[in-house]
Amino acid sequence: MLKVGITGQNGFVGNHLFNTLGLYADEFERIPFKKEYFEDTSLLDDFVSQCDVIVHLAAMNRHESQEFIYQTNVDLAQKLINSLDRTQSKAHVLFSSSSQEERDNLYGKSKKEGRELLADWADKCEGKFTGMIIPNVFGPFGKPNYNSFVATFCYKLTHNETPVIDTDGEVKLIYVGELVAAIIENIRAGKSEAILEIQPTYTHKVSEVLETLQYYKTTYFETGEVPQIHSTFDLNLFNTFRSYFDIATHYPVKFTQHTDDRGAFVEIIRLGIGGQCSFSTTVPGITRGNHYHTRKIERFAVIKGKALIQLRKIGTHEVLDFYLDGKEPAYVDMPIWYTHNIKNIGEEDLYTNFWINEPYNPLDADTYFEEV
Repeated sequence: MLKVGITGQNGFVGNHLFNTLGLYADEFERIPFKKEYFEDTSLLDDFVSQCDVIVHLAAMNRHESQEFIYQTNVDLAQKLINSLDRTQSKAHVLFSSSSQEERDNLYGKSKKEGRELLADWADKCEGKFTGMIIPNVFGPFGKPNYNSFVATFCYKLTHNETPVIDTDGEVKLIYVGELVAAIIENIRAGKSEAILEIQPTYTHKVSEVLETLQYYKTTYFETGEVPQIHSTFDLNLFNTFRSYFDIATHYPVKFTQHTDDRGAFVEIIRLGIGGQCSFSTTVPGITRGNHYHTRKIERFAVIKGKALIQLRKIGTHEVLDFYLDGKEPAYVDMPIWYTHNIKNIGEEDLYTNFWINEPYNPLDADTYFEEV
């Protein structure tokens, strides 16, 4: 079993990589990292000495001083090298550099210099090193105004702000899940490559991305209709967009009921894509679920009885509680990377309709069990 540590574990890419490695517990042991380790040589050395693989993601992307960004990133690389030397580590070090290496800015210069410093360490110590050149990364939970323009656009569109395009043009992109898969593939391979170009998976104009996100806002965020999803990029962008909702205030969303002397009629979901619909009955006191997905879109609609739906983001402790009652039918959509469940808290059978965007495939279920 490989012992893997990630500097920048709590950052955008680091958190996704840390959580994904947790899905392969029989293959990888995760060595926890905290940013404070860089300020304490004994803690940093203890971390480094435990690792068979170190993925160096820790870096500063934004600051009012470009010189401070440059110095910070070079210092982080040097501190890691000093610890590797002190511990005589033979770990395979993977370094995340950027496609901005070739641009005339101090951030790109800091990434290039950090990569070259670690490559020199590997040459001198006969260590393993992979210098990854990474294109623009987007995905759920990125920081707006920090990680990517996609994060900024998503945040603004879901928080009553207006996105602004500074410079339009084609941008090479990779989804964070695809990047993580590439990193894990290279961890498994265990090969040294001084320069490894991580290929972008999509190329789009900034204005095209914004237009698609605005479509998601008007169809899904404002009306609850699941939009048309034509490609893997659309699915990844949609899952990114919906991760920026203020979940605690957005859900549950009440349906519009049409009633007359015959009873009531409720439209549960309007779809721009296919998928699988199902329903369940749950006896009082029983809980279903306690699992999460990394790509699926899912809706729970309570139409009869009383339910408690709970969500918790993987890697965090806060539990969100949503109380639904079939007397006022409502739904909650399940964000990716949130473990969730539904419990019958009433005295009669609970009736729930479920929709998910892809039919269940036991060979690729994208369903991981974890208690909320």
